[in-house]
Amino acid sequence: MNPKGNIAAIDLGTNSFHLLVVRPQLSNYKFRVLDHVKETVRLGSGSTDMKHLSEPAINRAMDTLLRFKKIADAHHATIRAVGTSALREALNRQDFITRVKGETGISVEVVSGFEEARLIYLGVVQALPVYDRKALIIDIGGGSTEFLIGQKRKVLFGNSLKLGAIRITERFFPNGKIKSSAVEECRDYVSGMLSPVVREVKKLGFEIAVGSSGTILNIGSAVMKKTNSSSAPGLNNLTLKKQNILGTISDILSAQEVRKLSAIPGIDPGRLDIISAGAIILEQILLCLQIPEITLSEASLQEGIVWDTMEKKYPTASHHFLSDLRRNTILHCAENFSFEKRHSLHVMFLALRLFDATKKLHGLGPSERELLEYASILHDVGLFISHSQHHRHAYYCIRNAELLGFTENEKAIIANIARYHRKSHPKLKHVGYAEVSPEERTLICKLASLLRIADGLDRSHSSAIKDLSCSLRGSKVICRLIPRLKADIDLEIWGGERKKQLFDETFGKEIEFVADVVIMKGESFRIKNRSKLGLIPLSMLSSSEKENQKY
Repeated sequence: MNPKGNIAAIDLGTNSFHLLVVRPQLSNYKFRVLDHVKETVRLGSGSTDMKHLSEPAINRAMDTLLRFKKIADAHHATIRAVGTSALREALNRQDFITRVKGETGISVEVVSGFEEARLIYLGVVQALPVYDRKALIIDIGGGSTEFLIGQKRKVLFGNSLKLGAIRITERFFPNGKIKSSAVEECRDYVSGMLSPVVREVKKLGFEIAVGSSGTILNIGSAVMKKTNSSSAPGLNNLTLKKQNILGTISDILSAQEVRKLSAIPGIDPGRLDIISAGAIILEQILLCLQIPEITLSEASLQEGIVWDTMEKKYPTASHHFLSDLRRNTILHCAENFSFEKRHSLHVMFLALRLFDATKKLHGLGPSERELLEYASILHDVGLFISHSQHHRHAYYCIRNAELLGFTENEKAIIANIARYHRKSHPKLKHVGYAEVSPEERTLICKLASLLRIADGLDRSHSSAIKDLSCSLRGSKVICRLIPRLKADIDLEIWGGERKKQLFDETFGKEIEFVADVVIMKGESFRIKNRSKLGLIPLSMLSSSEKENQKY
């Protein structure tokens, strides 16, 4: 229970974990901060790829998350935890997620670098007056650096590079020495890694550059101490000139040893060993992207998680754009794979009608319905590669696509639902299915069983079935099918019968298909028993379902 509706956002970063507890204020669609805690965990390590979370790092993370859970519980807050670079790359990621869930009850979502950048932008755009401006957002973390260009909350460009303060430190400054030769080598490496971002930024341009998170804010604090140019209590919305930033970076790199960095005012003692690497990343970003000044944002990923959660939880309280963003992302992905639009949208329509008509069986809600909708649209994208095994190709395409607005967990669920729209049922020997949690496997079976039937009911790809309804009769589910005018649905019923076994096994009920009879009299017609079908009016359909009614 969450009587106050409070939200606790946890950012599981490579270097630090952040907890932000807020109370949403829906009257003005803002939130009040109740608690904010940061702890240095150093979850990730590695000079190239962070392939393995060490046992000491996992233990530090568990201790921190247990404390965060107690704080969130004290505020009666619902927790949403998001993992970034270190968890994206770790081969033992699922073991960590399972342990966190078992010991703390916290479900960890892992987001792609692109989605991480979007969430950061979402946090920044609420903290700074940049909504109408084309803003370049830069966030230097421990394992990666995120770049995004956005305007009016529309993402124009996003990228995540494996350039993080911890990663670069371990590659170039592993022993605490800041040698000039290593500094030059590091500069060359970072500038080379930045080349794909430089091309896109030059192409798109920007009006304002915004920097967020630990490395940039810490260097910003040092700049302010050195120049003594502001009496403001915080750093948010302060703008720093490039020459002042570069001057502070020069001081950092001149220290030559980590222990000497403590003499520089403003440098966080917890960052002494990684600040030189972070400084070089920021230096090369300023030089390569030709940024004359940078505005600081104290809001970042954790604030973005809060806003994203609020927009999912209270969609009517804001100028809600998230559902359109996610749906447009899915449609764009489908179009990139040249999907058969008419068939895919009709399968989506039938799958959602089955979902709505069988709520008493599956007990799922709007968020799960949304996942079924998107999996239905994408279920055949594997045909872009080959008809043979196209269900497996669909899984690969979805799982590896950059889907803006989706976590890695959601992508995995959608990919699995689409993968099981045909052929074999879900099995633990299937890698993609085995990597999700037991709860997510149950969800996949329920939703995939509905998608399989929906796909079977459009076997002819002619949208022959106009609508359907379901009723529960003992051990059977009676599915009544309404054909379109003059349509023969024998093939559709055959398709549904062939693909119903997963439904029968999942719900312990046998589904039976019954065709309503269309009786023709000249140009007029009536559908037998139509009054019993409980059809929903067109006004209640979603925009995508309405589009399907055109066919």
